[in-house]
Amino acid sequence: MLFSVGYGVKADNRLVDEIVALKDGVSEVYFSWGKTPSGRNDQTRSENLTPWEAQAKQIEDLKALHKEGLKFNLLFNANCYGDKAQSRSFFESVGETVEYVGGNFSLASVTTTSPLIAKFLKQNFPEIDVRASVNMGVGSVLGMEYIADVFDSFYVKRELNRDFNALKTLREWCDKNGKQMYILANSGCLNDCSAHTFHDNLVAHEEGASQMDNGYQFGGVCRAYLSKENNREGLLSATNYIRPEDTDLYEDIVPAMKLATRVHENPSRVLRAYIQRKKFVGNTASLLEPNHAGTIYPYVLENGKIKREIKNGKLIYTNENNAFVKLEENYAYQQND
Repeated sequence: MLFSVGYGVKADNRLVDEIVALKDGVSEVYFSWGKTPSGRNDQTRSENLTPWEAQAKQIEDLKALHKEGLKFNLLFNANCYGDKAQSRSFFESVGETVEYVGGNFSLASVTTTSPLIAKFLKQNFPEIDVRASVNMGVGSVLGMEYIADVFDSFYVKRELNRDFNALKTLREWCDKNGKQMYILANSGCLNDCSAHTFHDNLVAHEEGASQMDNGYQFGGVCRAYLSKENNREGLLSATNYIRPEDTDLYEDIVPAMKLATRVHENPSRVLRAYIQRKKFVGNTASLLEPNHAGTIYPYVLENGKIKREIKNGKLIYTNENNAFVKLEENYAYQQND
């Protein structure tokens, strides 16, 4: 299994070095450009770099990755572009960004949430694979058919990750219609999250919101929900992630899986677990984005104690009760990094 890995601007070179070291298992590197709104935070905002330094560092890093022969996926996956979403100036900006990135690096594909951006790209950059974001919630043949004229490939909705029957149905349709599909492996988002759209909209407007006198902060409902004692042990069933050990089950369904590493606290841990080792020793909640290791503390979800079974065409994780271990003061805990 190959993996699409997320790049985020860092002051040091550790993430870039890690990606290069594991490049044989990397299908592409995805990123957002500069201050362009996306599904995650502004790439020029950093505690250690000024916006100008961050942009320069991004260019430097992308050149290094390009030199290693890696392909790139550019993100226009914000949930909202405000009143500019249909404007000519907005599409001029999108086109200029695609031309610059494509002219200086190896731009193979673009992921977007906007059917209009997809249409613009198909009309002006037909050589680029246009991919539907996982945040569009495409989870059926009809969902693919609705937008098939402007999208070449699709990230399938998270909730189908462990449903092999549903995934195979989509795979068959893609094969018959010359399309491709992918899945996101390590999402920490809750299944059917009722606040997901609201949260994604807030992230899209993060820059403007940061300049306001805000009455409330919002970091999603997942942490508040899973931190409650009655809900903690439901983490496995409430989420949709796929453990590193189980990615081999998807070899005939998708050519690559996406790993959420752009804003992860320890992206190297995620990359090594999925790409290098294909297994993980430790708190599996720490592989997720959002990272739920802190959410369930003082408990850990011991990956080695989780059992898997395939029943009625679905991947099911069991033994949750035993997999949750409370850290005691003198508890010796081992974890891969």
